[in-house]
Amino acid sequence: MKKLGEILQESCNLSPEVIRDAINAGTGTERIGELLIKSKAIDEFDVLKALGIQFEIEVAQQLPTEIQTEFTAGVYIGFLKKNRMVPVVTAEDSFIAINDPSMFQPLDDLRRMLQWEGVRPVLCPHQAIVSAINYAYDMTQDTAEEVMQDIDDEDPEQLFSEIGEVGDLLDDTSDSPVIKLVNFMFAQAVREGASDIHIEPYQNSLKIRQRLDGILYDMFSPPKHVQSTLVSRVKIMAKLDIAEKRLPQDGRIELKVGNKEIDVRVSTLPTAFGERVVLRLLDKSSILMSLADLGMPADRLADFSTQIKAANGIVLVTGPTGSGKTTTLYAALTSINNTDINIITVEDPIEYRISGIGQVQVNSKIDLTFASGLRSIVRQDPDVILVGEIRDSETAEIAIQSALTGHLVFSTLHTNDAPSAITRLRDMGIEPFLIASSINAILAQRLVRILCENCKEPYLPDPEELKKIGLNPEEFKGVELYRGKGCTRCHHTGYRGRKGIYELMIMTPAMKSLVLTTSDANEIKRRAIEENGLITLRSDGANKVLAGQTTIEEIYRVSQG
Repeated sequence: MKKLGEILQESCNLSPEVIRDAINAGTGTERIGELLIKSKAIDEFDVLKALGIQFEIEVAQQLPTEIQTEFTAGVYIGFLKKNRMVPVVTAEDSFIAINDPSMFQPLDDLRRMLQWEGVRPVLCPHQAIVSAINYAYDMTQDTAEEVMQDIDDEDPEQLFSEIGEVGDLLDDTSDSPVIKLVNFMFAQAVREGASDIHIEPYQNSLKIRQRLDGILYDMFSPPKHVQSTLVSRVKIMAKLDIAEKRLPQDGRIELKVGNKEIDVRVSTLPTAFGERVVLRLLDKSSILMSLADLGMPADRLADFSTQIKAANGIVLVTGPTGSGKTTTLYAALTSINNTDINIITVEDPIEYRISGIGQVQVNSKIDLTFASGLRSIVRQDPDVILVGEIRDSETAEIAIQSALTGHLVFSTLHTNDAPSAITRLRDMGIEPFLIASSINAILAQRLVRILCENCKEPYLPDPEELKKIGLNPEEFKGVELYRGKGCTRCHHTGYRGRKGIYELMIMTPAMKSLVLTTSDANEIKRRAIEENGLITLRSDGANKVLAGQTTIEEIYRVSQG
């Protein structure tokens, strides 16, 4: 049998020096394929193709997106993950996907378990196999209805079962119905891409809802009598005091659901009918978006990119909670992050860890607030500072002083549009000359749901619909727009995913002069449109409607007048 190194040398045109350097860099225990991947001379699929030649085994780069899951009843998920293999059954074919052809003993064991003697192996990338395993075991979990049929007054001791350090919920084999229900709740929310889970108690009922693309949808309604144990289970996972039911509490859970690492922010609130719980889900394994991926039109993207590279001043991003402000700021930081500059942030919470950036978590229990954190940050010789939110006049004043002393400051405000940020700062007691001299640009944004590509259809809009988003019915008479019919891929909503709409107000000398004379947001907006060509949120939304990306109703829902 030909050696793997020789096959890789021929198939990937590797020089003997590259192979020698990779071997010298290793510890002596790694295989040649692992060493060459680590040195970035080749990738995993190159090694799989070489192994396919060496062992005369078929190679596939991807697995089918949907596979039959009957095998999960007789095969433990840990066995498949440990040995990096998964049975694949589709309407047309059946085989065993493997990642390492030398694992012949586990392969034979799996064949015996399934009574699949003689079924061929196929070499596949490790991540494709893990994703298929997670899909299969996630899809075969008990439904919420099945779990709730088993729920009755439960032994509280079972609720204290450990998940492990960051245990995979798909591996949890607990028999407790409430634990099963909580695991199912998290797994379903993560699978569907929910941003929040709400556990809401009412007088005679208990409702669990999830937020998808900014809209709340019902998940299921467990029996009212399990409310206490269900909330207790979540509080135990978040290391909160289960005996304290009279005061609000905040905590955190780290979960693993399949190949996703999830950070859950837990907030409990006592109400008349029991504790209400809101869970914010942050996918730590998701990749940070780049500025180009945000959906910002090219002209505004170019202007915004210029502003975030300024030597000093303040760049504000405004909008309500959940409008994507933090994502935009992270994308901005990532785009300017390099070894030449020192970037420090103070956030609440830190949603994503960014390599090469100093990130500080606000902690009110020890008086580490935005203001005190920012005061300390400026003594750390930063070039760029991110303040999670300007909540009060103290934070605003320190941010402005930082900008005036040569720092570039990014922050957020809760206002409806860009001109309203000026009014908000004035309401905080900030002097007009300080606002005019420190603010470089204000970006207002919203997230709109994007039409599902699988079920969107053209239609002719009514003139009144066009007027809703500021389009002249005569000018756009006969223009086809799109709407979603609803299908299984989009949960019958007609929408799938979200994109931003943006309003960028750059503080030109004329705008700075105006700020010195008025804080009226309407006047600032009128002048910005007339003199600076400001594209408002609704106008940007109208362009996305005309491009067939979203609907008039969606733009009208999220944008102000």
